[in-house]
Amino acid sequence: MNIQCKRYIKASDASMILLLAMLLSACSGGGNPPAGNVVEGSVGANLYQQTCANCHGPDGKGLPNLGKDLTTSEFVQSQSDQAVLAFVKQGRLSNDPGTTTGVPMPPKGGNPALTDEQILEIIAFIRTQ
Repeated sequence: MNIQCKRYIKASDASMILLLAMLLSACSGGGNPPAGNVVEGSVGANLYQQTCANCHGPDGKGLPNLGKDLTTSEFVQSQSDQAVLAFVKQGRLSNDPGTTTGVPMPPKGGNPALTDEQILEIIAFIRTQ
């Protein structure tokens, strides 16, 4: 008896894969930074716009169904710069127990070229918003 087994992707799985692909490409930065409440010429502001704004908004106030508001984040406010740096470097999976959105955050916001110093510049910018 010859039994063939076919594996099908459920619509919900395909939707999750598509959403993850869109998030990773959106959060990877690049392109022209969007206009917003930015301190012109600030290294941290420019890096934020290139790497973080696609998910967290041009002013750090978050975007629906994507990144959280960083300007009022209890997590960001309660952590040291070094603790936030460690978090950004690691990222967060969508199924992490600590996530409140169910949306993954790629390590370094999807920009593996960011140095610790650059991430600290971004953190300093976020804390001024």
